[in-house]
Amino acid sequence: MNEPVVVGVERDASGRHLARELRPGAFLAPRPLMPASDRIRIALVGTRAGLLAGDDLGLRISVGPGARLELLEPAGLVAYDHRGGSSRWQAFVDIAEGGELLWHGLPFVVSDGADVVRTMDARLAAGARMLWRDTLVLGRSGERGGSLRATTRVTYGGRELLVEDLDLTDPDLRELPGVLGPHRVVGAVTALGATPAGPPHPYRTDLAGPGAQVRLLDTVAPAVEAELSAVWEAWLPH
Repeated sequence: MNEPVVVGVERDASGRHLARELRPGAFLAPRPLMPASDRIRIALVGTRAGLLAGDDLGLRISVGPGARLELLEPAGLVAYDHRGGSSRWQAFVDIAEGGELLWHGLPFVVSDGADVVRTMDARLAAGARMLWRDTLVLGRSGERGGSLRATTRVTYGGRELLVEDLDLTDPDLRELPGVLGPHRVVGAVTALGATPAGPPHPYRTDLAGPGAQVRLLDTVAPAVEAELSAVWEAWLPH
């Protein structure tokens, strides 16, 4: 793995939120934003082009007991034509009891010729929460899109809460009816560690434990992003 981005936050005895560790990686650098009264806010800012063949983008995020972290991505990420190579995107998240992570991700675009393995591995202690927004786009404008394998594994209190293997490696198979069909945009808002209230949604799936997900498919990104924004706002903890 290339040097990973490291973000570690905690809450001290007086209730202040502190950035215990902010370490830039090979592709992204964590930058503190104007803090909110109840959380610390960090932007993941791109420092070089990617993903290219051979790239391995890693993120290690930790949230201490009772701390609240909001992660924002000012720009999306594009996996370019790998010309026969491959790349990886790996995120490892650890949230302690009473901690909370709000991760507002922007579109991840897989261009023609790209071959990407994308992994989210999150461990939540009992009483921890995470709200994650994520959009995958297969191809830039006019493209069919490259190969993508996206896996997610989330545990809550040591027990599996969400395990998913999204195999979108073969365009001929993923475009079949009952898989993606004509759609090339896959977007989701996922609540982990708490079951969100709010109005019902036709594409909501409640998890086996505390949590739920709304996943949307479309042929273009703006429609998905607009509806995900509404779900995100409804599910934000207040």
